[in-house]
Amino acid sequence: MARIAGVNLPTNKRVIIALTYIHGIGRKTAVDIADKLGIDHGRRVQDLSDAEVLQIRETIDADHTVEGDLRRNTAMNIKRLMDLACYRGLRHRKGLPVRGQRTHTNARTRKGKAKPIAGKKK
Repeated sequence: MARIAGVNLPTNKRVIIALTYIHGIGRKTAVDIADKLGIDHGRRVQDLSDAEVLQIRETIDADHTVEGDLRRNTAMNIKRLMDLACYRGLRHRKGLPVRGQRTHTNARTRKGKAKPIAGKKK
């Protein structure tokens, strides 16, 4: 089992798909990494040699921000917005949509489950 960036990659999947299990690596980045290292897109993780896994690990460590570092960066960016008390920061703080979506209806993902209001029947 290949372990890259603290993530155990599934051995029976193709390399491109398995790399997307790492937070911060999508399909495009996975294809770019495979092309850079000359790894065939159809190869399975279990067919990779230890040297190839090491190459992938070194490439990801050198060129990409992944997993914990990426999560930390994202959290720090949101915290910075909240500390600035700018509009986006206030929306984050209140748990409302940040990017201008409507909230009169919908927005249930950010607002949570609907709370009934007494005497609101028509």
